[in-house]
Amino acid sequence: MPDFIQQPMAIERRSMELIAPALAGLGLDAQQEKVYARLIHASGDTGYAPLIHCTPAAITAGLAALRSGCDIFTDVEMVRTGINKRKLAQFGGQVHCLIADAQVAAAAKAAGTTRSLMAMRTFGQRLTGSIVALGNAPTALYEVLRLVAEEGVHPALIVGIPVGFVGAADAKAALAAQTTVPFITVEGTKGGSPIAAAAVNALLYLIDNNRD
Repeated sequence: MPDFIQQPMAIERRSMELIAPALAGLGLDAQQEKVYARLIHASGDTGYAPLIHCTPAAITAGLAALRSGCDIFTDVEMVRTGINKRKLAQFGGQVHCLIADAQVAAAAKAAGTTRSLMAMRTFGQRLTGSIVALGNAPTALYEVLRLVAEEGVHPALIVGIPVGFVGAADAKAALAAQTTVPFITVEGTKGGSPIAAAAVNALLYLIDNNRD
């Protein structure tokens, strides 16, 4: 059997060394580099580098919200599961997902829409001051943008990285076009729950990188 790196942090350090050349020339500051690197690390794809978009205020806003004990609201359980809830709890925050809620499911069926969209509608004003992390459903991202535009909801940060070929690219373009809420996104069809969770964890690790 060939020799291979086994220690988790050593694997991570070596991964970041291999990712670094993909970030060269993008004009990123040190914090942005760490966030971008974690998205690339989660995807295993350096092709993400030029597709990631992070507004100048996004990291600052996300860090401030986490330090203040903000909650995180997700579109699907896969995003909720991927977020480091133990570390989040150290700051006083919790992760919420209503995709499996019976009342949300019934309301979505009655309205002829997705459970993810209805979950965001149900959260409503609770999203204000929070981090919204979306990795699956473009409909959820569209609903959050509607809540911002029409109902005065104001998350601290939107991590909007839904994946897929129907609606995802357009929803993310709509996110990038608005100027009300700081955001982190990935252009086009790429993305997914692991990538959205990785963005949130990147922020958590910028505050405290201790993995004990």
